[in-house]
Amino acid sequence: MKKINIIIILFLIFADNSLLSSIIQKNSRIAFIGNNLCSRMINYGYFETELYLRYPNAKLLIRNLCDGVNTPGFRPHSGRYSHWAFKGAEKFNQEYNVGDSLTWLGSRYWSNGHFESPDEWLDRLNIDIIFGFFGYNESFRGSEGLNDFKNELSGFIEHTVNQVYNNKPPEIILISPVSFQDLSNEMNLPDGTIINKNLELYTNAMKEIATKYNILFIDVYNPSKKWFDSEKMTIDGLQLNENGYKKFSKYIVEKITNKKVVVNNSEKYKNIKKRVLEKNKMWLYDYKIPNGVHVYGRRYDPFGPDNYPKEIKKIRQLTDNRDKSIWAELSNKPFNLEKNDERTIKLNKIKSNYKFGNYGQGNINPKSEINQIKYLNEKESINSFVLAPGYNIELFASEKDFPDLANPVQLSFDNKGRLWVATMPSYPHFKPGDKYPNDKLLIFEDTNFDGKADKQITFVDNLHLPVGFEFDKNGVYVSQGTNLVFFSDNDGDDKADYKEIVLSGFDDHDTHHNISAFSADPSGAIYMGQGVFLHANIETSYGPIHGTNGGFFRYNPIRAHLERTVQNFFIPNPWGIAFDKWGQNFFTDTSGPEIRWMMPASIKPLYGVGTKKTPNLVEKDHQVRPTSGLEFISSSHFPDDIQGDILVNNTIGFLGTKQHEILDDGTGYKFKFRQDLLTSDDRNFRPVDIEFAPDGSLYIVDWHNALIGHMQHNARDPLRDHSHGRIYRITFPSRPLVDPPKIHDATIEQLFENLKLKEYRARYRTKRELRSRDPESVIKILKKWVKNLDKNEKNYELNKLEALWVSWGLNKIEYDLLTDLLNAKNYKIRAAATRVLRYSGHQISDHVNLMKKSANDKHGRVRLEAIVAASWMEKKSDGESILKEAQQYDLDHWMKYSFDVSSSHLKGKPIFELAQKDIVNADLKGFDLALYKEGHKIYNNEGSCVSCHQIDGKGLRASNFPPLSNTDWVNGDKTKLIKILLKGLYGKIIVNDEEYNGMMSPYEEIHSDIELAAILTYIRNSFGNQSSPIQPEEVRAVRKLTSNRKKPFSEKDF
Repeated sequence: MKKINIIIILFLIFADNSLLSSIIQKNSRIAFIGNNLCSRMINYGYFETELYLRYPNAKLLIRNLCDGVNTPGFRPHSGRYSHWAFKGAEKFNQEYNVGDSLTWLGSRYWSNGHFESPDEWLDRLNIDIIFGFFGYNESFRGSEGLNDFKNELSGFIEHTVNQVYNNKPPEIILISPVSFQDLSNEMNLPDGTIINKNLELYTNAMKEIATKYNILFIDVYNPSKKWFDSEKMTIDGLQLNENGYKKFSKYIVEKITNKKVVVNNSEKYKNIKKRVLEKNKMWLYDYKIPNGVHVYGRRYDPFGPDNYPKEIKKIRQLTDNRDKSIWAELSNKPFNLEKNDERTIKLNKIKSNYKFGNYGQGNINPKSEINQIKYLNEKESINSFVLAPGYNIELFASEKDFPDLANPVQLSFDNKGRLWVATMPSYPHFKPGDKYPNDKLLIFEDTNFDGKADKQITFVDNLHLPVGFEFDKNGVYVSQGTNLVFFSDNDGDDKADYKEIVLSGFDDHDTHHNISAFSADPSGAIYMGQGVFLHANIETSYGPIHGTNGGFFRYNPIRAHLERTVQNFFIPNPWGIAFDKWGQNFFTDTSGPEIRWMMPASIKPLYGVGTKKTPNLVEKDHQVRPTSGLEFISSSHFPDDIQGDILVNNTIGFLGTKQHEILDDGTGYKFKFRQDLLTSDDRNFRPVDIEFAPDGSLYIVDWHNALIGHMQHNARDPLRDHSHGRIYRITFPSRPLVDPPKIHDATIEQLFENLKLKEYRARYRTKRELRSRDPESVIKILKKWVKNLDKNEKNYELNKLEALWVSWGLNKIEYDLLTDLLNAKNYKIRAAATRVLRYSGHQISDHVNLMKKSANDKHGRVRLEAIVAASWMEKKSDGESILKEAQQYDLDHWMKYSFDVSSSHLKGKPIFELAQKDIVNADLKGFDLALYKEGHKIYNNEGSCVSCHQIDGKGLRASNFPPLSNTDWVNGDKTKLIKILLKGLYGKIIVNDEEYNGMMSPYEEIHSDIELAAILTYIRNSFGNQSSPIQPEEVRAVRKLTSNRKKPFSEKDF
């Protein structure tokens, strides 16, 4: 590598500011590294603008490589194996050092790919000066972690000054964290007393190390304490707002350059800042490229090489053009950005590999020789549906009348009864050279009440992949790449006019695995699913939060509090969360056929360690995948005998909505299949979300796309659809629709009466409205309402629970009401109250004693709530005392694992679980055994064979995915089996005396001869099979024999 000058700014005042001014020279190449203080500032542009304006002729190149929770040595990324910035950094970060030996079958599912290391990025960028932003996240280790931090920082400096990035020694500037602003008088946040005590310790440590190595250091901690006394400069005590970054940027740059302030309201300043933000936007498409799993990661092969090397090159050329645009503006010279962009490298034209029989493929035009996709019109699609007896379906909206309704992914109704829909025609992600993404959050209304949309409002546009959204008081939270963003409409025109990045550091390395499928619990806290492959690292006012592998986050807006509420070792892509009337939450596995109860797995996680998944509740004969969208039936418009059933959509194979009765089963639950509510033979029908409307009808979002496979086709396959999308409405005509309750403009008294309504969604939206009202007024009326409830009413305790949830949502727990419900007659109420207690420890002084009583409850579900809550106790001894109470009872299969993991995690020790034992066939030796082991690995990769044929090889009957065990299709003619894997299979086949009618993807372009031989050897010697291995040369011969065949095989071909 070339020699580098590294400047680490630690935000302490260096003795000789003139030295700082001499560091930045003409053509200096500057990199920012470090935590979210730096990462977040890329969205504001002030720091870079201040630098550029002080050195207008220097042609500075500035790149921001910061990311949430980055430290001097810990720099995790989903696209590279190592988390460490330099050798030995793991010694100082033991909580993150969980070892590299675990595979995805263990608890971690480590990073994978060829994304460059920190040194490689700095070397390729020829960096001269490095600004290092550290200290905040590390400070949560307190005084006990101070020596490790000093040693880590020292190790970073010693490593960096010995690198050569640009033919000269590195210059390093260290910058301290800002102080924590006390906003506790206006928000439900920590006052920062303890946090600032630790921040001061770590700031002083940075100064000490900077002095030791003669490194430039700038203290921002102490100055910011004074700034924060006079003005609100953070959004949550920690993260700077617009004014905060203005002040911060000027202060730092003045210290570095020894040059006076540049007025930031001048036309020149505005123009430079605009260009800086444009450059940063393009730079982020490089350094934090969405869908990086296909660009750098484990899904790079087989299609990535066809387009991504050139796309990356083009992005970098486009970023360079934006540098030139900044320099030209500084020099008062013209620069035509559009023409220069046109001169960048031309991208390859990707040809579709779409073939009849492709995995999850859509309708085929039978008259076409090239198997063109056929999209049914609205009438044809409606005619394709088969509904359970008594139901009716109609089209509410489609792309025909509303072209903006392209690739809709989530829906929800607001407090005015209007339907909101998130669209993402930019999926799978932005392509350089195209216009910037313009995904939208739309509002639809049916103004003449005919059951069809006749009005559309665009609440916010220019989004990129909004895979999740949820309302809160006065606005909506939206998933946006690595950010959770809040939008609000402050002038009442139904268009967003305020935007705030609330949290950063989520991961869109796989864009459809990013935080998604938002759903609020009874308090209004937002649950967000996250899939595998991802490493989220988020800085919060309560400390750093990490998410590795699949799981869920829970964000409480009123407290700005985030937790990693579930971290399983293998939830591929959870895309559905639903709460029942008692507040118990369930989720879909999506890539698998499972629906699971979430609570037993919601144990406080350790970094990189996942818990075992809770049992699958779906009966084997009715398991389908991939599922997306969950909803409990709670509508008096639907029949009485199905209230409380759960609905789940499915998007491949079985296309429609399944309905299951959910039954109590001791501590937990079990499902009993009720019916297929909806099925379709429109192969482009992709139901991805579902929700009951205020009138009791059921709405379904149809993403409507022929190409749904993300591993079977290039991400840029030209046949991926970017224009279709539909919303359907299901009714039960023989029963009257529900009279929508008044919510938005109701009085507080009326809202409390709504809490007695039968419909869950009416109560859901009512509690949301109450959270937007004056808290003191709400609590006053709440007390009166509870006092006047009829004790003889059937739902007396449930009504009181609704009131408790209202106080929980306002962060003003009614203690007497809580303790009353902890002793309710109904164990479901006691379990729900225990959940409230779990999240209210900051308000209730005797919460440990109350939790110990729940751990002693006579019902297992209540005890399990306490067992899980024990893992979250701040004091280890408190958690252990709760577990001790629970241990007095027998632990059933629902409780035993949760108990063991809670106990282990309180001690800081993981319990590793394997998804499957690698049982090796003893008859295989040498190369055959090696093939078997490799086949085991490939078969069980997420999105591969295991997704359809399942881990036990038994398939999914309801999805038309046949079994692989004890069948001549697998154990018979080798050539026939190889042909199927190479070319695919479609149409009706008979397997073990049962008929299957589906489509299997061809794998000739995805796997090599040796990989296909490995898969076939594995399946022929697993699941009870014992047949001869298949060799690579046998696959090679059949590949050559069938090279001219363009279509998959069918049973008649054999």
